[in-house]
Formats: sequence, C-alpha cells, structure tokens
Amino acid sequence: MRTVLALLACAACAQGAMSRPVASYDIKATLDTKSHIITGHEVLTWLNDSPDTVPALRFHLYMNGFSNSKSTFFKESGGQLRGDKFKGDEWGWIDIRKMEQGGADLTSAIRFIHPDDNNADDRTVIEVQLPKPVKPGETIQVNISFETKMPMVFARTGFHKDFYLGGQWFPKLGVWETAGFRYSTAGAWNCHQFHANSEFFANFGRYHVELTVPSEMVVGATGELKGKTESRGRTTYTFEQEDVTDFAWTAQPTYLREERMFVASKETTPQEVAAVAKLHGIPESEAQLSDVKMIALVQPEHREQMERHFASLRAALKWFGLWYGRYPYKTITVVDPPANAAGSGGMEYPTFITAGTTWKLPPESHLLEEVTVHEFGHQFWMQLVATNEFEESPMDEGFNTYSTTKVMDKVFGGMGELPIKLLGVDMWKLLRFPGLSDNSLTRAQFLVFPAGDNMLRPAWQYYNSSSYSINSYPKMGVTLDSLEGYLGHDTMARVMRTYHQRWRFRHPTARDFQKVANEVSGQNLDWFFDQFFFGNRLLDYSVGDVTSKEQRSPLGALERNGKRVVVTRKEAEAQDDKNDDNKAFKKQYECTVKVRRLGDATVPVEVWIHFKDGGTEKRTWDGQYRWVKYTFLRGTEIDWVQVDPQRKYELDVSYANNSWQADYNKRLSTTWTMQLLFWIQNLSLWMTSLA
Repeated sequence: MRTVLALLACAACAQGAMSRPVASYDIKATLDTKSHIITGHEVLTWLNDSPDTVPALRFHLYMNGFSNSKSTFFKESGGQLRGDKFKGDEWGWIDIRKMEQGGADLTSAIRFIHPDDNNADDRTVIEVQLPKPVKPGETIQVNISFETKMPMVFARTGFHKDFYLGGQWFPKLGVWETAGFRYSTAGAWNCHQFHANSEFFANFGRYHVELTVPSEMVVGATGELKGKTESRGRTTYTFEQEDVTDFAWTAQPTYLREERMFVASKETTPQEVAAVAKLHGIPESEAQLSDVKMIALVQPEHREQMERHFASLRAALKWFGLWYGRYPYKTITVVDPPANAAGSGGMEYPTFITAGTTWKLPPESHLLEEVTVHEFGHQFWMQLVATNEFEESPMDEGFNTYSTTKVMDKVFGGMGELPIKLLGVDMWKLLRFPGLSDNSLTRAQFLVFPAGDNMLRPAWQYYNSSSYSINSYPKMGVTLDSLEGYLGHDTMARVMRTYHQRWRFRHPTARDFQKVANEVSGQNLDWFFDQFFFGNRLLDYSVGDVTSKEQRSPLGALERNGKRVVVTRKEAEAQDDKNDDNKAFKKQYECTVKVRRLGDATVPVEVWIHFKDGGTEKRTWDGQYRWVKYTFLRGTEIDWVQVDPQRKYELDVSYANNSWQADYNKRLSTTWTMQLLFWIQNLSLWMTSLA
C-alpha cells in the first residue's frame, strides 16, 4: 500500500509541482543532546523514472566520513578543511539499524562499496540488492531505521556545546543515471564516496521532516514550519518542502531569531522589471519576483549585525531573481554559527544557508555581505540548477562566484575594506587602500594558480586542495567574465538566464551550458569552451617591440627620373639639417608595433595604438601565430599601446605586459604599485583561507 507521503507526492505532481519528485523523504528524528545522537526513521519513496530495470539501490552515508582516520574523507583532508581542524575525539558516524522494502528485511543485504578508490575502509556508500528489480516507471518505498552520531563541528556539520548543525545526516539515495542522462552511456548509479574536495548530488523530491529536540532549543531548517508540538520538555518541529534535493537543520538555545519579509513590489521598481522583460523578450509578468519570508538565526554577540544579514538577502533575492528568474520558495533561512563552530559556516542547503561573521565587524568591510550573498546564490547554482558537484564543481561554485561578484559590486561596491590589523592598528586604513571590488579579488585568487589542472574534472582528482578551490571558484568566475567580455553584457545576460530557465529543476552538464551559449549568441563558441572549460590553456598577450623611427633622407644609389643617382651620406645629412630648419617641413615616422602571444591560448584580441597627435589606430588580431606586426607611416610618434584595452579577458594572467607607454608617467607608476600591493595582500588572504 502507498503511504500518505506517496499520495501527497502524487497530489503534488497533479497540482503542478515544479520538479518531478524522484526521491522523497518522510523522516522522524529525535536529538539526544547528551550523547549527540539522532535516532531516526525515514520512508524513502523512489520513482524509477528511467527506461531501465534497476536491481539494487545505492545510498550515501556521508556521516561515516567522520567515523575514523581511515575514511577517504579523512585521509584526503588530513583532518582539516577550509581552515577548520578536527579536534578531540568526538567522531561521528551513521548506522542503519534496519532496512525494509515491500515487506522484506534488507538489512543483511547491505554491503559497503568504494566506487571511487581502493579504500576498503571507507564506509560512506552502501549497496543493497532488492527482492525484485524496480521496473521502469515503478515507485517503491524503503523503510530505514538509523542512528547518527554527530561529530564535533568540522567541515559543514556537527555540534559544539549546545549548537547543532545537521547536514548530510540521514541515509540519502544516489542518482540513477540512464544512458543519455548527463554523461552516462549506460544505466548506473551515480553515488560517489564522501571526499574532502567534493560536495553533493541528489534527485529532486519532497521532504517531510519531524524533528524532536529539547524545548529550549531555537530551531531552523529547510522549508516551511508546518507544525510545532510540545511534550515533557521536548518539542517536535514539522518542516515540509517540495522541489528540493536535500534537507538540513540547526538548533541552539541562544539563537536570536527574527523574520523580515522580502516584498517584491517594494524591492523592485516597474522600470527594473520592464528592463529585464525587454532584454530577454519576455512578458513583464515573467520578470516579476515573489514575496519571500526571510529568517535569521544570529548569535547574541552579533545582534548588531542582524540587519546586515537581511540587507544581504534582499540584495540577493532581488538581483538573482531579476537576472535569472524568481526565487520559487516561500522562505530563506540564514544561520550565523558560533565562533568555535566556524567549520559549519559558509555552506548551502535548499532554502537554508549558513553564513559567518566576527564580533565588531566594521561596516566598511563587506565580508558578512559577501558570504551571505554567495551562500544564497547556491539556491540558483546548486539547488535549482542541480549540477553534479562531485564531477563538475565549477558549474556550481564558479557560476555562483561569477553571480555573487556582480551582486556585491553592484549593491555594496565590492568587498570594501578588509579587517586586517597588526598590533591593534588597522593596516587597511593606515596604508590608505581604497575599497576592494569583488571582481578584483576573484581575479587575484585565480592568479595564484592560473594554469594547473583542467578546470572541469572530478573534485577529488585535482592536483591538490588549492587547485580544487581555485578551479572551482575564481577560475570559473574569471572564465565567465571573459566570455562576457567577448560576447558583450546583454548577450551574456541572455545566455545565463536562458541556461538557468531551461535547466531549472534539472541536472545539466557543462556541455549543456555550451549548447545554450552557442544557441543564444548565434556563434560557434566551441573554441572558447575547448580551451578554457575543458582544457587548461594559458592566456597571456603582451606588447612586444615598439618603435617610432623618424624618416631621414635616403642615401646610396637611388632611382630619380629614370636615372641612377648616388647620394652620399654627407649630402643626405645636409638635406636633413635643412629639413630640420624648415618649420614648414612635416616629419614622418615609421611606427611599428609587435604584439606577442606568450601563452598557448588563442583568442581574438583588440590592439589600440595611440599617437602623440591624438590619433588612434585600432586592430583586431586573431592571435593564431606567436606574434603580429603593425606598421604605420605617421607624422608623429607612438604615445602608447594597449592590448585588450577594455580588459575583456580577465583570463589574461598578466595585465602588466598588456601596455606600453613612451614617456614615464609617475601617476601611472603609482597606480601599478598600488595594484601590486593589492595583489600581494589578496594573495596572502587567499592562501590563508586555504590553509
């Protein structure tokens, strides 16, 4: 018989759920704060929406990555991740106590597998043979009783004192990929082990979760709160959410909880909506946004920063919504973890994000805003467009970096000042650095390791964690900026919105984005994708030799009026002296410019040559050969030369060699010195974050 969940799932389909609910969960869980153990029971409803007959199921048991030092996650991370180190002996794990399907006990059929490596000690993926295979179009239910021990907060999940963050805390089904789905050539489970340098991938579905905690706890979670009952000092919270790929929650007795409403009619103007509709050729009704309840759970010592979280959410809801499409859920919850649980900060789950801040963060620094906007952005690039973060992490993190940068620079003027103090002195203000744009920080991060791995590869196969981080975040951000530089703002905006709308509530690949970019731009952009998405070509154009040679009188055996005339050096010099004395004589210069391609990437690039009389020559070089030479006969010398003067290609690893100037310019030199200081500072900050 079908349970209530299955009936509700079918009803949701009939009423027009936005996704096709393939894997849905009905979970009842109780938290014991003394043992830090969650006792749970889940009913998984799985629809085999493929033409394949499926004989077995595979589940992620992510929490076993924290069970001991033999797990793949722990071996790869070395006990530290994103600056957070595992401390103490509070390990975490998940045990399946019982699994049933169709009246059959499957518990004894469970076996641990390790599809990604040869680590027989890794226990983060299980496979279980079914009593009978699941036929195409068939729906089954699996009943699972489980017990999860929460670890000390480390890498996105766990507890610290009375704070809890539940991420990847229940048995979670993998994704069955039939031939032709994403990159699959044959039907198989996509269910990777838990790696240090990877996140997650799951089907869309409906979640109904009843979470029981001590009554003093303040609770937040994915979805809408549908009910709350109290009994004997414990409170059960019921949350529901359709059209999502995961469920996370938090609990802490000292949270400050406040709500605000994002009212679309107040946050956007008719002119902004009309501009979006015109750009994309859609009715204004499709460009309008929806009202959203914003919920903030903030630490008491950060109470003065509460409104900054809400301001960040407003900015993100508005601009992500206008650019890519309205946020389809009714709530968004932002969590501010305590200082000693920073490992759970900066993480994204459906309708639920964790941010992070510090005590007395100055308003001139926009670190809080950047983290909040970025984590919200994953609602679009991870949740709504659900790429496989194991296999193509830049399609999530990098797309979100690109989008976050645009929101931050547009609304907050970038990152602002960075809170760097030495012996109590604010070094940023002391050195009089101006505010830092988010775009410049992204490029500086990319320059740490610009030509290492191919950008798109399985997350655990990058050279090291730094390569994973740089390729997944800033390199894709800079690559998309460069694609925008080539296509132009409006065309790129149409590419991004079309891609998002077409693949909303689905699971695209990088090749799908490539197809959209080709279609919308009306160009074959395969040359760009092959070099920068799927390869690791290095882009570096440089001004080479520049000369302005004054044309002097010729000497030697010359043809004049059909006769050979020999002009001696003395005669030529005398003529030159005469010309120099003649104020009416117009000098001529043979001006030459050589532009070099130092990297192995080839892109069409603009070259501007400016002369001292104010004239400018503009050329476009295809960049195919290693260098090109331009020659001009002018009445004046070359003043300056710039390659890619509009900085269309942020992938160019050195802007310093893109320019040449005839005369020393103190102001220009000072500007470059300041940029160098910025770069050094940004590099230091970036490497610190990877430590």
